[in-house]
Amino acid sequence: MGEVLVKAAAFVFIIFLGYALKRIGFFTATDYRLISKIVLNITLPAAVITAFANFDMDASLLILALLGLGCNLIMVGLGFLAGARSNGETKAFYMLNASGYNIGCFAMPFAQGFLGPFGVVATCMFDSGNSIMCTGGTYAAAAGVAGTGGKSQLTGLAKKLLSSVPFDIYMLMLLFSWVGFRFPAEVLNLCSVIAGANSFLAMLMIGMMLELELEARHVQQLSLVLLLRYAVSAVFAWLFYYYTSFSLEIRQVLVLLVFAPIPAIAPLFTEKCQGNGILASLTNSVSIMISIVIMTVLLVMMNLR
Repeated sequence: MGEVLVKAAAFVFIIFLGYALKRIGFFTATDYRLISKIVLNITLPAAVITAFANFDMDASLLILALLGLGCNLIMVGLGFLAGARSNGETKAFYMLNASGYNIGCFAMPFAQGFLGPFGVVATCMFDSGNSIMCTGGTYAAAAGVAGTGGKSQLTGLAKKLLSSVPFDIYMLMLLFSWVGFRFPAEVLNLCSVIAGANSFLAMLMIGMMLELELEARHVQQLSLVLLLRYAVSAVFAWLFYYYTSFSLEIRQVLVLLVFAPIPAIAPLFTEKCQGNGILASLTNSVSIMISIVIMTVLLVMMNLR
């Protein structure tokens, strides 16, 4: 438990480090854009490749991938409805920040520390469906709604989806897992070194985007998206734990994962949709703090049983 708490506290510290360094002038207000390019196009793809290094596709667990995809689709739809009376950019904000789960950078350490090897495999399978949306699917839909991706037709959405480097890498790695292809050890070692910087850069970037001075209407948007997100997560957790036929270990994994925070990539996509990236960053930061508390409490309860 101590290791998990230390790692969770480290995430929060890095976020506030980025914010503090911006406040004292070490970073300018726009420096996060360079970090975002590095995260989107270098460190996150490397992290995906590294995560699949020893991943063996298990057809019997494909239902978990469908659940990860389904949870995202439901939340994207609810986010769209939450912003139904707003402009396209605000709709995109709700769609991108109500949905998605930060599993690779955040929830995976919880699974590794407390749920064992099989729990990690189940987490990877859920994340394979989740990542289809997080790394490009939700962005493609939100860009269509916001009008930043051209015509919101199927071809336009597909083009936006395929333009996401993390999404392309994730789909490629899923294909490699199915056919049993493995990268040479030298390639994986290089990717592992690069991937090691992903969590730090993603959290630092969120801190650099963070602004604590918000208008009342922005506080309202933040509160609504977090209330929607965690209320529905509680419903998902209840349904998965009491109304599915999975083993106890898989049900515990699912309960944990649906309370994972907003993906670190969401503020980047929000800004690319001409939404309020600063508000998205603050929402992301608050969700991390909420998720730390909820997931830690859940782990304590699981270990007491």
